Amino acid sequence: MTNRYEESFAQAKKSAEKAFIPFTVLGWPDADSCFDHACAMIDAGVTALELGLPFSDPVADGPVIQKAAFETLKSGFKVDDCFRLLERIRRRSQKIPIGLLLYYNLVLAQGVAEFFARCSQVGVDAVLIADLPIESAQEVLPQAQAAGVSLIYLVSPVTTPARLASICRNAGAFLYLVSRLGVTGTNERNDEKDARLQEIIAETRKHSSLPICAGFGISAPEHARTMFKLGADGVITGSRVVEIVRAAQSPEGARQQLSAFCHEMLEACRNFDPARR
Repeated sequence: MTNRYEESFAQAKKSAEKAFIPFTVLGWPDADSCFDHACAMIDAGVTALELGLPFSDPVADGPVIQKAAFETLKSGFKVDDCFRLLERIRRRSQKIPIGLLLYYNLVLAQGVAEFFARCSQVGVDAVLIADLPIESAQEVLPQAQAAGVSLIYLVSPVTTPARLASICRNAGAFLYLVSRLGVTGTNERNDEKDARLQEIIAETRKHSSLPICAGFGISAPEHARTMFKLGADGVITGSRVVEIVRAAQSPEGARQQLSAFCHEMLEACRNFDPARR
């Protein structure tokens, strides 16, 4: 099976660019609109898509994404609907890497082997289970590998050296750097925190050649440029994507504004000067 993440990151590296990965909640605000938004982001040229399965207790997500997830669940959108929507998105693009962010209860409810088999069938390339620690990786790793689906893991400023080494041994696609502690959707930076992020990025590179993409609190080009200066290979943005859609006055406005935002973020990815790091 083609490793879409390897190809996409390799193309970015060849072009001396950084990666931009937008996130949205599957099925929000409804299936057709979500599909249109995914298409707008794909057409803008994003590096990959990260898509969340709506869940009733999304502990890693801030209020913006939580609200979208709750609204999606309230509408009656189920896991089966997520897989149907993923199949539509994959038919729209055979090249874009697709990763899922979800919680372990959703995997268990399907059955671990069945869940990863379904991911493979609809063209999902990678899965991040936000509440499954690396110490429990063997509960899902064999089934994910059998299905050809990579596991993405979170790395944070408080990750210990031993856990970091274990994460790097088991991770695929890329490493998700939590750029600041807490939930998604806010951005609080200072020099001390940035110095620690730079340290953890450097330490991670000793253990893995996978790309490092920073998320949590990345909502503007200047945030992306800060992460690139610290050594990240890419950035992930979720809450801002949801905010743009919610504020739009029409479906066409949502598509246009999402496209414009993606182009702004991609411009920061293309114009990053490594000599200024």
